[in-house]
Amino acid sequence: MTTFKDRENAFENKFSRDEETRFKIEARAAKAVALWAASLMGKSDGEAEAYVGDIIAADFREAGQEDVIEKLIADLAGKADEPTIRGKLAQALAEAETALVR
Repeated sequence: MTTFKDRENAFENKFSRDEETRFKIEARAAKAVALWAASLMGKSDGEAEAYVGDIIAADFREAGQEDVIEKLIADLAGKADEPTIRGKLAQALAEAETALVR
């Protein structure tokens, strides 16, 4: 019985670590995209950091990245189109994963 309990604990620990890593990856990517968007909007350094907080808050509304994309589309109207935003977010996610998982 101990072996089964040990395996169960190992799976739970792995799941917890994986979820924490996924959260960090998404937060890092959201920050990178927010700073990119802030530069397109001409925000100062202080305003850019505040905008990072806005994007991260938007990310907590729903699971997944669609809430972030919707906010960026609205905020960047005329400055970047949806495919560009989605591409930038995908690139930021890949870079964040590479940085955190290596």
